[in-house]
Amino acid sequence: MIKKSPWVYYLALASCNGCSLEVLSAVAPMLDPERLGIKVVESPKHADVLLVSGLVNPKMKDVLLSVYRQIPEPKRVIAMGSCSLTGGVFSGSYNVLEPVNKYIPVDVYVPGCPPRPQALVHGIAKLLGEKL
Repeated sequence: MIKKSPWVYYLALASCNGCSLEVLSAVAPMLDPERLGIKVVESPKHADVLLVSGLVNPKMKDVLLSVYRQIPEPKRVIAMGSCSLTGGVFSGSYNVLEPVNKYIPVDVYVPGCPPRPQALVHGIAKLLGEKL
């Protein structure tokens, strides 16, 4: 559980960008995640939460590990979308490595292809210990 308002850094790995569109919808005024104190930041050095979507491939593996190391402790990770959870429809492909949780610890999983914005806000709220 996070004791303060979470600042989220979004990292889109190799993906179709479906999850990226849902992240944009989730932080829009309609759902208003700032009512829970959720703020999207532009630097991992300012973040409390790493939100990851997309596939881990050989090139993006190094990016994922580098960004994860830059986030100060205590840090939390949310894996969003089928690709980051299991590899999705691309699982078993020559350019797809293992899911995100094989490289960094994941605290909350938000399944779907792509997950709805409400599911993402709910996943972040779970880190806060909020009941929605």
